[in-house]
Amino acid sequence: MKRNFTFIVSIMIIAAVNNSCSKSAVEDAQATYLQQQFEDNILGKNFRVYLASDNGVDLTGQYAGYTFVMYKSTYYNGPTTATKNGITYNGIWSSNEDYSKLTLTFPSTPPELVFITRDWRFTKKALPVMELAPWGTTDPKVLHLERF
Repeated sequence: MKRNFTFIVSIMIIAAVNNSCSKSAVEDAQATYLQQQFEDNILGKNFRVYLASDNGVDLTGQYAGYTFVMYKSTYYNGPTTATKNGITYNGIWSSNEDYSKLTLTFPSTPPELVFITRDWRFTKKALPVMELAPWGTTDPKVLHLERF
């Protein structure tokens, strides 16, 4: 009886260790997949504002002629640029590990880039359009960036 108990406990420990390793491997594979998708589809690509709306007011026209590009420092942050008429404004971007949040920051920029400077959450990642809304709030702001 004592021998069976020891055997059963040993099997349970081995199963628990295998499950934790498998879970970690699955999480690592998922993180690698997300990183690769983000790099392949977003980093280094040209985007333009497809739709910008602040409390129902359409701001899209303010962004005519702008090209936005996010560059890689790591899989979770890097520099970003907004270019219009040959003038480039530098900023930074960052994301969380599951790419549900995207922070865009453009310090000392034209007034129209202030709207873009915030924490965003992805509401849809159906490229070529990224659909964003403010992170952590139900503020009626919308930003859609289209890859071109």
